Amino acid sequence: MAITSENHNRTLFRFRYSKTQVLYASVYVVVTFLFLLFLNIYCSLASQRLFYQAKQVSMLEKARLTASELSDMEVMNTAAAEAVIHSMDSLTVDHLIVTDGSGLPLYSSSIPGYEADKQEIPEEVTLALSGNDVFTWFYQDGYMQSHAAVPFYSRGSLAGCIFLMEMDREQGVLIHSLQQNLLRFSLVMELAVIVFSLIFSSSFSTRLSKIMTSVRGIQAGDYSQKVYVGGRDELTFLGDEINDLTERLQTSEKKRQQFVSDASHELKTPLASIKLLTDSILQNSMDPETTREFVEDIGNEAERLNRMSQKLLTLTRADDVLPEADAEIIFMAPTITRVVKMLQGIALQNNISIHTDLSRDSTILIPEDDLYQIAFNLTENGLKYNTPGGTLTICLGISGENATITFTDTGVGIPEESLSHIFERFYRVDKARSRKSGGSGLGLAIVRSIVERNRGEILVESQPGTGSRFTVSFPVFDTFDPDGPDLKGE
Repeated sequence: MAITSENHNRTLFRFRYSKTQVLYASVYVVVTFLFLLFLNIYCSLASQRLFYQAKQVSMLEKARLTASELSDMEVMNTAAAEAVIHSMDSLTVDHLIVTDGSGLPLYSSSIPGYEADKQEIPEEVTLALSGNDVFTWFYQDGYMQSHAAVPFYSRGSLAGCIFLMEMDREQGVLIHSLQQNLLRFSLVMELAVIVFSLIFSSSFSTRLSKIMTSVRGIQAGDYSQKVYVGGRDELTFLGDEINDLTERLQTSEKKRQQFVSDASHELKTPLASIKLLTDSILQNSMDPETTREFVEDIGNEAERLNRMSQKLLTLTRADDVLPEADAEIIFMAPTITRVVKMLQGIALQNNISIHTDLSRDSTILIPEDDLYQIAFNLTENGLKYNTPGGTLTICLGISGENATITFTDTGVGIPEESLSHIFERFYRVDKARSRKSGGSGLGLAIVRSIVERNRGEILVESQPGTGSRFTVSFPVFDTFDPDGPDLKGE
């Protein structure tokens, strides 16, 4: 049976999901297991060490006290040693051995009537006869045994050794009980950690699965995907970033679709006109004058197509990031003067006066071609939508730390509901007038893109029937040079 790519991806994702869940759970379990193991070993050794230290002090004190009593014996024999031991009512041990200076037993409390040659001498006795106090301690599974051996002296010479042994059953049971309780607590904690790790890793994997599902949807072109993972951790922030990304992609996709639709519509009109005119020429017999007129119309439509293509190309370039090397430090007045000179003929044809006030010039950081394009489009716009006998005023100024250029016309104005749309591509306030004047709805979109690309801002104010004012501002790159050229014009 064939497996589709989508099913394969889903199967692979489920595998990764399970692997991630097991990995996170395993990490938590192993880390806590090692910690609890260390805690068990440390507490067990610490408790045994406390009992060892307490027992060492107690046993050596008993052994030294007994050795002190034995040092007063006049004769070193079994009867004398037994008499001394019996006189010490407070001495309570499980086993006691008294030896002479050579290590031969004189008395044993647990083996009455013993034979010296059959009595095994403890290792502690041998060590004590060399002049040291000796203590040894043994514990295993609730069984605790302590040994102490101390030498005693008579008339300045080594007389023998006292050996004590105790079986501490209660303390052994206490240590064993403490260790068992600690082990049970550790097992319960480890079980809780395992459950918590599974729950946490499952929750983490579920949230990650939502993010991956959304990413796959975005990858497939569905920009309406939203991620809701909850919480306040990094996954939450990642989900929010993905949601912001999808919103931007959705907006960009709508703009792209609208752009393609508008561009297709705008290009279709001149193409349809050219097709209609060529069909008329081919299908009808026309005199040379009429044919010439039709061909001229075809040329006009072709020129319109060319202008529209150039503006689309300009708009595409305006969206690109500006290389720092392309920027220039320039005064604005020379470029404005050149634009006015270029469009003066159109102004005269439409009986429109252009007034300029370029006295407050300043330097800005911008490619000279970009400034020319901005000024050309806004000046041309002010001429196209002006009224016969009207005026267009261009002024330079400084507002705070920004250099400004204002284009004020006495034209038809812009309705309030259209002000927020005039910088959109292919948007035209008066479509009939725009088509008549050759407008494509791209000029202001080009201007805004270039302005924003150069860290500037463009604002518009307008009253229908009164006129419009466009204000473009850029950061001043340098202070105004009072010795610079006076470019005030009329």
